Amino acid sequence: MDTLKGKVAFITGGASGIGLGMAKAFLSAGMKVIIADIRQDYLEDALKSFDGDTANIHAVQLDVTDRKAFETAAQEAERVFGRVHILCNNAGIYLYGPMQKATFDDWDWVLNVNLGGVINGIQTFVPRMIAHGEGGHIVNTSSISGIFVAGGTGVYTTSKFAVVGLSEALRLDLESENIGVSVLCPGFVNSKIYDCGETRPDQLADSGYQVRPEILDQLKDVHNEIGMDPLEVGEKVLSAIRQNKLYIITHPEFAEEIRRRSEALLAAVPDETADPRRVAMEDARPKLKY
Repeated sequence: MDTLKGKVAFITGGASGIGLGMAKAFLSAGMKVIIADIRQDYLEDALKSFDGDTANIHAVQLDVTDRKAFETAAQEAERVFGRVHILCNNAGIYLYGPMQKATFDDWDWVLNVNLGGVINGIQTFVPRMIAHGEGGHIVNTSSISGIFVAGGTGVYTTSKFAVVGLSEALRLDLESENIGVSVLCPGFVNSKIYDCGETRPDQLADSGYQVRPEILDQLKDVHNEIGMDPLEVGEKVLSAIRQNKLYIITHPEFAEEIRRRSEALLAAVPDETADPRRVAMEDARPKLKY
């Protein structure tokens, strides 16, 4: 999308971290922004950060796992600012520990938010975007953990790899509708994701992991000390939307790891002559424009 001034954006997880960084970048580009977040206290703090200049920003409390609430939030967004053109499925949580210790509740909590929240955003807003016919763009927040893995992050990584695949497929499907799709894969950002356990629902409280206070303190220090400024991430997202980029890789330090994974995949391809019939079938399939 070349022209963003006057467009309306809806951002989940929008009251802190990356979501708030995107909101500020979008506002600076002349957009109107709805920030949705599960935490009312974060929403109140976010609005205060604009120093009273809130004419083009609106806050709505939203649990992205609640489909009925998503529909209500979409209706409120349209009532306040009109048709939504930019959807940022950004809300996410983090869980650390070996996969063999995970419970069903651990899996359900992470997948319900990190993957289910993206699906719910798509199901709620894509029909609206197609119906208004003005084009648009969707940004799904994955993680660099959706590109390559690290130990102790299996449950989280599963959700983030799924978001990458979902985004690639959605980009193909929506190309004819003039709706672009990007997948955001950041590294450490100065955010409050370490506090996500406070929003874990009671019905999914059975966990195989014990989160010690000193670990939370360490996570907080890491995010605050070396995390990228959320506004910088937001500006990179804004640029990617304008250029209709598929991947948004925010941190340059991951280049070598991405290269190693790509080379390992290529090295695993059999050094054999492919069946020409299968080659013809592959050539006939829609191709993802990287």
